[in-house]
Amino acid sequence: MTLIDWLLVFVLNGSVIAYALWKGRDTESSSDWFLAGRTLPWWMIGLSLYATAIDSTDLVVDSGAVYGLGMRHYVLNWVGVVGGWFLLAHFVAPPMYRAGMFTNAEYLEARFGVTARVISVVVQVLYRTVIVGMIATTNYLTLVIVCGWSPWTAWATVVVVAVIATIYTMVGGLKSVAITDSLQSIIMFIAGLILFAMVYGAVDGWTGMEEKLIRHDEQLAQQMLSVGSPYTWTTSTAGLSPEELARKQLLGGRHLSEQNVLEHHAPAWLVTFTLIIAGIAYAIVNHTQSMRLFGARSLWDLKMAVVVSSGILVCVTFVNFTMGMMGKALYPDVGLLPVEPGLQKIDAIYPILVRDFTTVGLKGVVVAGLFAAAFSTYDSIGSALSALITRDVYARLWAPNKADKHYVAVGRWLTPIIVFGSFIYIPALLAEGMIFVYLDVVGAFVVPLMTTYLMGIFTRVHRRTATAGLFVGGLYGMATLIAPWLAEQHGIMILPATMVGRFVTAPISLLLTAGTMLVVSLVLGWQSSGELLHQESTPWLRESQQQLNEKTDNQQESRSRVPIICGLLVWGIGAVLSFVVFW
Repeated sequence: MTLIDWLLVFVLNGSVIAYALWKGRDTESSSDWFLAGRTLPWWMIGLSLYATAIDSTDLVVDSGAVYGLGMRHYVLNWVGVVGGWFLLAHFVAPPMYRAGMFTNAEYLEARFGVTARVISVVVQVLYRTVIVGMIATTNYLTLVIVCGWSPWTAWATVVVVAVIATIYTMVGGLKSVAITDSLQSIIMFIAGLILFAMVYGAVDGWTGMEEKLIRHDEQLAQQMLSVGSPYTWTTSTAGLSPEELARKQLLGGRHLSEQNVLEHHAPAWLVTFTLIIAGIAYAIVNHTQSMRLFGARSLWDLKMAVVVSSGILVCVTFVNFTMGMMGKALYPDVGLLPVEPGLQKIDAIYPILVRDFTTVGLKGVVVAGLFAAAFSTYDSIGSALSALITRDVYARLWAPNKADKHYVAVGRWLTPIIVFGSFIYIPALLAEGMIFVYLDVVGAFVVPLMTTYLMGIFTRVHRRTATAGLFVGGLYGMATLIAPWLAEQHGIMILPATMVGRFVTAPISLLLTAGTMLVVSLVLGWQSSGELLHQESTPWLRESQQQLNEKTDNQQESRSRVPIICGLLVWGIGAVLSFVVFW
């Protein structure tokens, strides 16, 4: 990185942040800070949704995931996230928007009771702070690999980036966040295209990439280039005693003694289904997504916004994810990555490509894009989680009768606590591929919550079913997290091997949660359609909802079918790419 490169990083990101601070300087009320006063147009929401979805963790982590999983990982965005956005915009979010809700957790109390509301906050805090930790880790890897900095200097810079994002989020709330996200998305898009073009030429295009993969290992090439191929992976058994090996085999796998590995297999349909569930869960559960939609100036803007974000995501997924494929063609084994041994992990591939295949000026634009992506998600998660904790825990359970300005202040000061508290995950994220930590958390805790939202929207399950469903789904999820440790350390297997593993946890969790809710409804009865949503009882929460509704009460809902037709079209394109073109 030269002086020119760093000037580009500072100018591109600094100008955006300065503009956002200026625009957000008059933010005072809770509706302004949490939902931008419901003034956001569809195009700004769409760009903001995209910028939040493709953060620096996606650029680095998803490239690493594709390096390990191949093209099957594209399905996460093409079918999962795009489909989740469609369901969110057309079915899940509209009832909440009409009711004047500030957070998606408010819906769960209205539909199921306060326990479900609090559980939603706890799960989202756990889930999204993992992402903030991933952002810090990806920034660290970028600075160490691309810039050649020492760990201490890199971590100090990571902290500075987090502080800057925290400051402008505290000042302007969602308005500042949406403005920076929409502008930063342009930087991210340009940076991604530049790097893609440079590396694409280095591997001699798609054909050259295929030839390089086949030359290294024909079976590997098949796995990497086909969504529909079974996924095979290995774990080392070198140096294990017979007893340790026997314990490790409790988790399944075939021992290949000559190679000192345990070989595992997962069918294509299972891997694909798990990735689709993870993508839908991201869109449905994640309040960083619904928060933007709740800030829309109309329901038409809300629905049209996901068309913009989905269209961009389909294109950008191919550009960004293919970086991992091309990295695999250049360095087919993790041990061949040109970094020091301690950094030889799948997540290192994107920073390596930035370091080795960009020139002066272009490197600055790409790194600026990485920092823009980090800013966009620091601010998004910080503001969204502060809204959840302020409204759904603090105001609901602890301090229900304070002034509006008091709650705005609480939301502002929660932002730095959330951002910097998430750094606790960093040691675990550095220990293995970050995508696998993410899938573990999603399968264990997020899928039961996603299932509860969808069951609440699409069925008339009894009001008391959510607690039972979340308990059963969460209990299974926790068991899957501790089962490998118990098996390897103590030889105790608390679940069958077929029920343990990152590719089975999400589907089983979904079935257990939904099944429990249906069984409880069969016993207690079904909720009548006129009693599906209960009114907010806490004074400030109820009044803020009413004030928010007054801003949009005079608007007529558009009956235009353009958003639903365009949304289905983009989702269909993602499905065709996944299950026809690249299957």
